[in-house]
Amino acid sequence: MAIHNTAFDAANTAVRAFLTKVGAKYWGRTFNIGTGSGKAIWHEIKNEVFGGRCCYCSKRSEKLQIEHLVMFNRVEYGLHHPGNVAPVCGDCNKRGKDESGKHLSWEQHLRRICTKNKKMDSFESRRLQILKHITEGKFAYPKLSKDEKNSIRVIAESLYNNITSETENSLLLYEKITEAFVKAGNSDRD
Repeated sequence: MAIHNTAFDAANTAVRAFLTKVGAKYWGRTFNIGTGSGKAIWHEIKNEVFGGRCCYCSKRSEKLQIEHLVMFNRVEYGLHHPGNVAPVCGDCNKRGKDESGKHLSWEQHLRRICTKNKKMDSFESRRLQILKHITEGKFAYPKLSKDEKNSIRVIAESLYNNITSETENSLLLYEKITEAFVKAGNSDRD
């Protein structure tokens, strides 16, 4: 959690809101995991698809968290969609980064966890379970064309850049208004 809010926080929130709307377009309705049918779908994914276990380490937990397999951010542009979410325990919900500083893919993260836990024999079965969830059945993630992915990327980048620059522009406007009216108003009273 941020100690203070920045323009980047607002821009990231706007990108996630956009990715949520695009996910709803492909799903055909909103996917709010906090209430109603979205919550029921999340529970089905968590308990029936993944058996109440972390998709990475297979640990059973009552406190499983939501993981966007294709990350829900301005770098990977993963949609908020039932086919892109899986349950993870608190320990596994911390994706590492590679040498270049880029977050690991879900598959690289799974490999790292299986290696760390000395359970590489279960890597392939977990990988196939996640892939099946992403690609098959009623929760399948949309098969986006290259053009669709590029369109999402371009719009998300534009949204991010516009929000950050508008925040800076708003500060400049505030400074101008303060200079023109507030300080001028104080000198009128003297």
